[in-house]
Amino acid sequence: MTYSDETYGKHAAPVYDDWHNTIEPQFIDRLTELVGQGSALELGIGTGRIALPLAERGIKVDGIDISQPMLDQLKAKPGAENINLHLGGFADFDLQAKFDLAYVVFNTLFMLTSQAEQVRCFKSVAKHLTDRGSFVLEAFVPDLNRFQKNQANWVTKVTEEVVHLDVCQHDPVAQTVTGQKVVLTDGNVRLYPIKIRYAWPAELDLMAQLAGLRLRERWSNWQKTPFGSESGKHISIYERIPETL
Repeated sequence: MTYSDETYGKHAAPVYDDWHNTIEPQFIDRLTELVGQGSALELGIGTGRIALPLAERGIKVDGIDISQPMLDQLKAKPGAENINLHLGGFADFDLQAKFDLAYVVFNTLFMLTSQAEQVRCFKSVAKHLTDRGSFVLEAFVPDLNRFQKNQANWVTKVTEEVVHLDVCQHDPVAQTVTGQKVVLTDGNVRLYPIKIRYAWPAELDLMAQLAGLRLRERWSNWQKTPFGSESGKHISIYERIPETL
């Protein structure tokens, strides 16, 4: 099987909400504060676990995703009719609209598996922001100590009924990680492939500059804890550079 942009969603859509059913309490509050009374665009909206709570607060939300199975999961949920959904990739898009907030969370930007795609994503977002608009990006800080001989294996869940394993190979030159979540049950093995291309915070800041954006704030969590050298992830907020308005 050749990995493509649609591969992850095709395999993971039926179980995604079971795997990812919690978020930090302040997550929705922070996004609500940033969008104000305006409109929001989510990149990689998936099954809608962020967009739906935002829409419940009266915020006009659009979402884009490459995976039809993910969007189908979202459409089956109450409140989905209040969200404008767009099927397609989020590296290159033109929705003929402007938004006060664009956001990509849960490391989803890294599912664009080349630097060129990630740069184009920043440029596409910049074209869709209002003058006061902001772009929020949540991602992990790369930790190369996780890999031994460019490989890593983790046991993420063990019960009497099931075992979850994460196995991956690391290419430090391309900054890519190719992996599988392996789910073992009695007499059954399921594989959920994923490939990402990680980027360092400073690299993301440069991508933003190329798109006419600049870093305004960076936190280490949704409680607005300042970002530092020990932070395992970052929430970066970008805004338009005044000269480009």
